[in-house]
Amino acid sequence: MAGVLGPLVAGGSDGVSRREIDERHGSAGSLGAVGGLGGHVGAPQEHFVPLRDGVVTLRVLSAGRGAPLVYFHSFHEVEPWSPFLDRLAERFTVYAPVHPGAPGSSGVETLDGVYDLTLAYDELFDALGLANPHLVGHGFGGMAAAETAAVFRRRPARLVLVSPLGLWLDQTPSADLLILPVEELLAALWADPSSPAARAWASAPDADPDNVPALAASLQRRSAMAKFVWPIPDRGLARRLHRIVAPTLLLWGESDRANPLVYAEEWQRRVKGAALRLLPGGHMVIHEQPDAAAAAVTEFLT
Repeated sequence: MAGVLGPLVAGGSDGVSRREIDERHGSAGSLGAVGGLGGHVGAPQEHFVPLRDGVVTLRVLSAGRGAPLVYFHSFHEVEPWSPFLDRLAERFTVYAPVHPGAPGSSGVETLDGVYDLTLAYDELFDALGLANPHLVGHGFGGMAAAETAAVFRRRPARLVLVSPLGLWLDQTPSADLLILPVEELLAALWADPSSPAARAWASAPDADPDNVPALAASLQRRSAMAKFVWPIPDRGLARRLHRIVAPTLLLWGESDRANPLVYAEEWQRRVKGAALRLLPGGHMVIHEQPDAAAAAVTEFLT
């Protein structure tokens, strides 16, 4: 099938016809859901997409119907799928790739840096047949989405950046999320660390010092993130943001302590025409306010 870089390995999927694929995205000629990826309403389907002859393999979760939307996750999301994505899948075909180096995806050691990661994601879009998907990214995922939009200017239809990393202001440093212990990280990420969502996040298996596999997975995520953002997340993105031409929404929690609001203002200054929307919450606003966040994203994309 044209546009596929190697075989698509799909758990529990028998593949679909071209007509079914086009119907899922609501437009003829959009390949969109190779080998059964996408178009599934309900629990997300899991697939593994090999790139570069299998040197890089990305785990991708997908569900929904409608225009294609690719979501790039934050490294502090314990699970690659969330209620926020459930809401978006009611209106869009959502693809949620797991970053190389995070559990389920491999090949991060072969990537030279952020630019190489951007190339890999462009290759993923080709493998999935996504010509012009909406891009949504949170935290580091927002940085990846912005880099993609800056390098491949005509690729994204629209761009939503949720408290993205990638800029650095000496007078207001963003929090070093890689080294904070769990309790301090809890306070940095969540507006209300005592909220049910925050406590559920803090009680995830990788916060249990006796759960060795979960701790290994957490270390794996942080090590992968460090390759691209440590010691500071400035990799020259500020010099490329002027290249973004896709209509852009910046979504921020009003009480974001990890990536303060001054960064929202800097992003808006550097991305021409970018709109800024503030919601009650912290850095994890899309998990604190999944309904409101999904509604804001949907309103902008439609």
